[in-house]
Amino acid sequence: MSTHLKEKAEQIQQILEELMEESNSGKPILVEGQKDAEALKALGIGGKIFFAKKGLKTFLEVVSEIEASNPREIILMLDFDKEGRGLTEQFKTHMEKAGVKVNLHYWLKLSSLTGREVKDVEGLAKYLKTLKNKIGDS
Repeated sequence: MSTHLKEKAEQIQQILEELMEESNSGKPILVEGQKDAEALKALGIGGKIFFAKKGLKTFLEVVSEIEASNPREIILMLDFDKEGRGLTEQFKTHMEKAGVKVNLHYWLKLSSLTGREVKDVEGLAKYLKTLKNKIGDS
């Protein structure tokens, strides 16, 4: 059992390190809210972060804000729950129409690795810590 958990933790860590490199190279990340951004920062991921849910801004205002920054590519890291999947699809459609490449690689990988155990980006740091604790206990 611990071998499986160790492999899972290593895979998640690897994906997060790749995400960090992408972010550090200038690719912006779209998250749902402030707590998601704080979770990414706690995992060592900085760079430009946009918020899908920012105060009273509408969906189209958020899209316009992203377009105004003129990114070639944006990494979508919205939540893994039903609402997050819907928002991901909406942003993907609008960003591609605007000519911005959408990167879902990290979102898809993390979603498949964590399954139903993590419903949001905010929970990733705690989940990884829990995995590492379980490995240490075994």
